[in-house]
Amino acid sequence: MNPLLLTDGYKVDHRRQYPTGTTLVYSNWTPRMSRLENIDEVVFFGLQYFLKKYVIEDFEKDFFSQAKEPVLKKYARRINNYLGPNAVGTDHIARLHDLGYIPMVFKALPEGSSVPLRVPMFTMYNTVDEFFWLTNYFETLLSTTIWMPCNSATIAKAYRRILDKFAEETSSTPEFVDWQGHDFSMRGMAGLEAAIVSGAAHLLSFRGTDTIPSIDFLEEYYGADSDTELIGGSVAATEHSVMSMGTDTGEFKTFKRLITEVYPNGIVSIVSDTWDLWKVLTNFLPRLKSEVLARDGKLVIRPDSGDPVKIICGNPEGKIESEKKGVIELLWDEFGGKVNHKGYKELDPHIGAIYGDSITLERAEKICKNLKSKGFASTNVVLGVGSFTYQYNTRDTFGFAMKATYGEVNGEGREIYKDPVTDDGTKKSARGLMKVVKENGSFKLIDCVSWEEEKQGELKEIFRDGKLLINQSLKDIREQIIC
Repeated sequence: MNPLLLTDGYKVDHRRQYPTGTTLVYSNWTPRMSRLENIDEVVFFGLQYFLKKYVIEDFEKDFFSQAKEPVLKKYARRINNYLGPNAVGTDHIARLHDLGYIPMVFKALPEGSSVPLRVPMFTMYNTVDEFFWLTNYFETLLSTTIWMPCNSATIAKAYRRILDKFAEETSSTPEFVDWQGHDFSMRGMAGLEAAIVSGAAHLLSFRGTDTIPSIDFLEEYYGADSDTELIGGSVAATEHSVMSMGTDTGEFKTFKRLITEVYPNGIVSIVSDTWDLWKVLTNFLPRLKSEVLARDGKLVIRPDSGDPVKIICGNPEGKIESEKKGVIELLWDEFGGKVNHKGYKELDPHIGAIYGDSITLERAEKICKNLKSKGFASTNVVLGVGSFTYQYNTRDTFGFAMKATYGEVNGEGREIYKDPVTDDGTKKSARGLMKVVKENGSFKLIDCVSWEEEKQGELKEIFRDGKLLINQSLKDIREQIIC
């Protein structure tokens, strides 16, 4: 598909709506607000992918390398069928085709940066006068591509912050947090690209994932190499169909076969609530204790039904003793472990738990807090982070918007802005050219600057006239995200 058709319909004729003599449009991409409690900085991630995939690869493959006349004919057919009689024309499309590249500059903060609200992550403007219309023409494609990886990277970092805090307080292996947040979201995301970019964003803060294509994505667009670095990984694991096929009366035999024959060594995760989780914990596992302890590896028990806080940590109002104790305490009662130097219990390394359903930031914190109050290290459990976390968000979660703040008409600069009288202030934009500086370790916006000042500061030119100038690696971004 011609990438110039990957836009909102109202964009196609904005070229003629700008004032006569317009030669430059300068815009920015900024998170304006947060709908998530205790999050006032947003992680920047995804622009390098957008530039490589859409602005460079797709424009070359589907536009510039195609014969001009068929491209123009298809464009005209689509717009004419869409709008009816119109004067949009194709001359501007033909001239862009003749130019042979996208005449734009993108200036950005480093990907992986935590950016305060109302501070731009990047700016963009045209480099050839007659293509001023391209800047905001890109808004739709850019927005639909970038808001989700920024959202997911921010939320993953919030999980990481919670898990790091409690691991530091209670665990002898705080490095295990790399694996404590595991991405289970792929099947619940709104399409493959959403799953991949969100899964890649998760891997900025964690290593555990079931979203395999996110690993290829990070190799393709962020210079990662799974032969030389750990991008993401997982373990052998069952699902309910496996357990069900063994029948409810044969569940014990299924457990035994899995841990003694199929996976006699290594880590294996077994979904344990196909029928009766408490029976698995208080009947099956005691009967299999010698086999579990004899393995060179860990058996991970996976419940994923019910309230995860109560299932993992126990429900004081439970109907039976098992419910009152919860998974971690029951595993401790059977397999024991050690009390670490911080005074918290850590399960025997042959046994563990993962909860893979309906985890949220609030529930993650409650699980860690409740385990701590019971004397258990937070790293006794892995949390499966799914689409309940990553899909229940929109562009408005952090109020992302791309807005023009400066333009040039007949050689004169204009500081432009929006400030709707009916709005609460969220949509009020900055003005003019922009400079981002760092003060006390945090980014700060200075607007209404000169072109000379705009060239300074933390926004660095990463793309100009069809060429990527800075190519960040996954390693770079992971280092940036922990700053």
